[in-house]
Amino acid sequence: MWQEYSSKKQTYRELAERYSVSESTIKRRLRAIKEDFECAEFPSAGIVLMDTTYFGKNWRVVVMKDALSRKKLWRKYVHNERLIDYQEGIDFIQSNNYQVRGIVCDGFKGLIKQFSGFKVQMCQRHQIAAVRRYLTRFPKLPAGKELYFLTKTITKLSGKEFVMQFVEWQKKWSGFLNERTKNELTGKTHFKHKKLRSAWLSIKRNLPYLFVFKTVEGMPNTNNSLEGTFTALKNRLRNHNGMSKENRKRFIDGFLKA
Repeated sequence: MWQEYSSKKQTYRELAERYSVSESTIKRRLRAIKEDFECAEFPSAGIVLMDTTYFGKNWRVVVMKDALSRKKLWRKYVHNERLIDYQEGIDFIQSNNYQVRGIVCDGFKGLIKQFSGFKVQMCQRHQIAAVRRYLTRFPKLPAGKELYFLTKTITKLSGKEFVMQFVEWQKKWSGFLNERTKNELTGKTHFKHKKLRSAWLSIKRNLPYLFVFKTVEGMPNTNNSLEGTFTALKNRLRNHNGMSKENRKRFIDGFLKA
């Protein structure tokens, strides 16, 4: 019954009809299921994919996954995304004799620096998304259009090609990037194209970590595998609206474990 509920998208009503009992009986039976997340057997070494997915305003789950075996190594329910939780996860899997050969993560502030002792790959898809947030999908300024187009080629170009084209873009638009405007009330000046500068500086800051995967065997260039897990999980949860937080945690643990 639990497998049908969690993996085959069966609702309380559908299960009640199938087993000829009331919905309350189905709920009671399912609440009795003990589903705790635990990685039964850790690989000896691998690449760790790490990310956090959101369930409402103050409820999230941090997940770490082995890139090759696709095993979920660790998870933690949190209210806010914090560096200390990612560190706890790495410490935990290392305590289980798992050798971290590299890490793939997003651009959460301070995360790359936190794990500077490892080979860290900045997820290229997250970098593209970061630039898109600043410039939108349809930038109006020519400089923004060129930068957004260039950013979308990250997954297609070699590191050398991308860096060369990025440096050329910087040279071409250096004067434009440094244009300032004056506040007539305060007399102070500030950069005129703030969002464009933010997109540019985001790439510049992460550039040393965008092509690390080229130097580590088996390291992916994105967190797509983990993102796929999150998407599948949320699609399953949509079939069971109205779950209590505890039931939802049990459901998520069962999904990750499976």
